[in-house]
Amino acid sequence: MIDKPDLSGQTAFITGTTRGIGKQLALALAEQGCNIVSTGKTVDDSDSDLEGTIHKTAEECAEKGVDTHAIQLNVRDEDVVDAAIEEAIDEMGEINIVINNASAIQMANVEEMPANRYDLMNEVNVRGTYLVSRGFIDHLQDVEEDAWILTNAPPVKIDRAPGKAAYSWSKMGMSFITLSLAQEVGGYDIGCNSFWPVTAIDTRATRYFGMGTEDDWRTPEIVSDTVLEILNRDPAEFTGEYVYDEELLREAGVSDFSEYNLTEGDPAPMSAQIFDPDYSRSE
Repeated sequence: MIDKPDLSGQTAFITGTTRGIGKQLALALAEQGCNIVSTGKTVDDSDSDLEGTIHKTAEECAEKGVDTHAIQLNVRDEDVVDAAIEEAIDEMGEINIVINNASAIQMANVEEMPANRYDLMNEVNVRGTYLVSRGFIDHLQDVEEDAWILTNAPPVKIDRAPGKAAYSWSKMGMSFITLSLAQEVGGYDIGCNSFWPVTAIDTRATRYFGMGTEDDWRTPEIVSDTVLEILNRDPAEFTGEYVYDEELLREAGVSDFSEYNLTEGDPAPMSAQIFDPDYSRSE
């Protein structure tokens, strides 16, 4: 178990909080006292077979005693993003944590991937991360608390792709943005890092695309614990990094990862091979 930081009085703006990893990030930070701006596209799930809205996430965070605000957000639209950032700051005051989690995913070979889906993933993943990060730079340069831009994206390895070409390209683009930002805003002590799971995480996308079985998956809690461990660091020193969840948590003292498994025991999820077959676990 990691030593979780006290985030009382801090505020996080998180994209894609309706369900899955984004929702878990919001809840985990709220549990540590962090105020939450919950953003995403879904505001009403009455006509959908998918449960979850930005408002429901905000309500669950508020039950933990923090201030919350929900904003409908299309990360592809520059005007909408800028307006959402302005609204969040007006409503919540200083925001010191920005988490780019919103992503589109489709696992398909190049031959099978329609051009419009390729465009969508790049617009949501790369453009969305770019617009949200860019929109917060001026504000983050002036915050008094530790400032962070964190992105749910993989290590940049040109010899290994986290999935099929179109998805891989878009996710790598997210990491390139945060790595570049680490250099551009380094003088302002803004920690810019990417975080990525070693295994597939139990989400709607994981189940829809059949990425292994439940024995191969871990819960979103391993990702939120990774982010909390990052927030335990000094952003002036810990920046420009792309970290695997398991690797960072081992460094923080975690040795038993069975608590994150969907099935009892420790089946050593093989879905790590989906993302990086060369990844070596250090025992």
